[in-house]
Amino acid sequence: MNVVTNADRLVRQILTGEVWPPLGDRHGYRAGPDGQPFVLPGMGGVTLGVHCGDPATGYASDHLEPGASVRHRDPGANMALQFLTCVGNQVRVASGPAAGAAGHVIGQHAYVLVDFPPASLADVTTGDAVTVTAVGQGLALPGHPAITVKNCDPGLLTAMPGGTRPDGRLEVHVAARVPAEAIGAGAGMISEYANTDLMGAYQGLGEDLSLGLEGLRIGDIVALADADHRYGRGYREGYLTIGVISTGQCMLFGHGPGPSTLLSGPADAFALVDDPDANLARWLHGGGLPGGGLRGGGLPGGGQEADQ
Repeated sequence: MNVVTNADRLVRQILTGEVWPPLGDRHGYRAGPDGQPFVLPGMGGVTLGVHCGDPATGYASDHLEPGASVRHRDPGANMALQFLTCVGNQVRVASGPAAGAAGHVIGQHAYVLVDFPPASLADVTTGDAVTVTAVGQGLALPGHPAITVKNCDPGLLTAMPGGTRPDGRLEVHVAARVPAEAIGAGAGMISEYANTDLMGAYQGLGEDLSLGLEGLRIGDIVALADADHRYGRGYREGYLTIGVISTGQCMLFGHGPGPSTLLSGPADAFALVDDPDANLARWLHGGGLPGGGLRGGGLPGGGQEADQ
């Protein structure tokens, strides 16, 4: 993205955590929006076969977390892991058969979510220690003072197409636009923690529950209408939030695939370009998965302009 930032003033820290196992309780069952009980996998552990660029919906799952779900055993250290890690931060496995493998943060949920190339992820298991090179909190755009940056590695921002337009607006390419009525669980929480669940993406449960979001993919860059995430998450008419889909299929009513926050501000500060290629898979692991390394330098982005 062709935009001036304060990236050279940011602090890098090495954070630690481990791949956390899936958790359950003896009650087991939950009820879906159709009233039917279910027991399905989703949060925690290592989820194989779902990566950035893959569909976010359509799985037999609940609160699907792609890749490896990471947290820290110490509550305070875990909060630092949640608050300080940013989308695009590099993660390296420090123990176990996959030691040395590198992946990237794709968002936050109850855990920090990490996508690895498929060959590496197959060797990752619960209990493996990981290190995160955390950088990005405090990232600012001096030329766009109305826009707040959240949870975004400066290298990812550089790689994204768009940037400052001659009219002063920030051009951002998005794979989908999300109406305000789709905002579900996560509203009211601070925007450095977890993500926002999107209603209306319950694939296979009928048109009455659809808001046209069944085609979302993991890693999609999306625009949330009338959403202000600068100081938390809430409804504010005339504002816009840019996020990245970091979790997948949910069955609980009011939940759904969830975006982690990247940018937020008045809608008239942005110029949106509809671009089906606006997905983390384009920039992580060398672009397109698998591979290695977050690519810098603005990538040429096609897409169809549709001003906000």
